[in-house]
Amino acid sequence: MLTPSERARYARHLILPEVGEAGQEKLKAGSVLVVGAGGLGSPVGLYLAAAGVGRIGLVDFDDVNASNLHRQVLYGTSDVGKPKLDAAKARLQDLNPDIAIETHGAALTSDNALDIVAKYDVVVDGTDNFATRYLVNDACVLLGKPNVYGSIFRFEGQASVFSAEDGPCYRCLYPEPPPPHLVPSCAEGGVLGVLPGIVGAIQANETIKIILGAEDLMVNRLLLFDAWTMKFREFKLRKDPQCPVCGENPSIRELIDYEEFCGVAPHQLPAEDPKMDEILRPN
Repeated sequence: MLTPSERARYARHLILPEVGEAGQEKLKAGSVLVVGAGGLGSPVGLYLAAAGVGRIGLVDFDDVNASNLHRQVLYGTSDVGKPKLDAAKARLQDLNPDIAIETHGAALTSDNALDIVAKYDVVVDGTDNFATRYLVNDACVLLGKPNVYGSIFRFEGQASVFSAEDGPCYRCLYPEPPPPHLVPSCAEGGVLGVLPGIVGAIQANETIKIILGAEDLMVNRLLLFDAWTMKFREFKLRKDPQCPVCGENPSIRELIDYEEFCGVAPHQLPAEDPKMDEILRPN
């Protein structure tokens, strides 16, 4: 049940027929794991906390760096040098003291991913390397959790909802990672500061819709956004019956060594996905 103070806080939600008091109670009872408290995780965390998602888990192990501040809006100059999770938890609890913020201060690995992911209703992928991205995908598929995906690079962003009951997973779109060093990292190629805010807000929107039980999700759809030309494009996605993790005869039934799968150590991995025009199969 919502308290009087919560009814006041969420008043603009409560007057929406699509949300209402019943929907706000679903948000209060919901739980979301945000993997990565960086450029994407910052707006995701802020909007989920503001919306009243009752329990938010954050996975990260980095400290705040001055170069983060132009896009990672969870943090301020006074946070530089602090662990991201400490600063993020303080900011989100200040934004909404009625919710629970849980922190997981370690890298997500094949050893701990299933235990961590299993505790939450929805997972938001805010990662910046391929090894963790495939790990998040596979853990979500194995546990039957929706995976709200986003990625950014320079001026381009992508978003979708993977691993839904009838939709494709990340491996259906990218069966194999690209060759090492094919795609430069954000540190090498740069990123427009507002881009993760836009893509992260889209991820937060889809996450809220999932908890509310909305039907029109970005399942079977990949949204592409170009911040420089201010254009959106959408591609239809298909579930791959031959997918090794979500296909008809899956060969991956447990988590694997994702560093070996991607061919290099995580700190060497390119941060973002290949260009859509170069990889999408015809629909």
